[in-house]
Amino acid sequence: MNDKISNKNKKDWENFINSKDKLPNKDLNFQIKKTTKTSLIDLHGYTLDGANKAMEDFINKAYLENVNKLIVVTGKGLHSKNEKDPYVSKDLGILKYSVPEFISNNSSLMNMISEISDAKLEDGGEGAFYIFLKKKKSTK
Repeated sequence: MNDKISNKNKKDWENFINSKDKLPNKDLNFQIKKTTKTSLIDLHGYTLDGANKAMEDFINKAYLENVNKLIVVTGKGLHSKNEKDPYVSKDLGILKYSVPEFISNNSSLMNMISEISDAKLEDGGEGAFYIFLKKKKSTK
């Protein structure tokens, strides 16, 4: 291995050290900042009709405010009074199932939504779900 530095390399190094130009930080290219605005609604205690109306208002407001991610807490339905009524479905009357179904069947809401998915454990797990909203189209 040659330990000698050529005169050209010395001159290039001196020019670099004395230069006022800044080198671009290549690592910054990988740090794409995507800010996520998140909003949460807890539907515990709501009736089915009340929850559906609240969700419609909540989604419309969040979309207008450019919120990206909604966390909807419905609960698991463990304390639902439907368990006592043999004529009511034990699944479909529970907010956990009915609210996502209401949203999926509402075309005006689905036009604002890009994805609905299960929540992570820290956000409610089985008793919650996420709604990811599309970006609001600008009217210029």
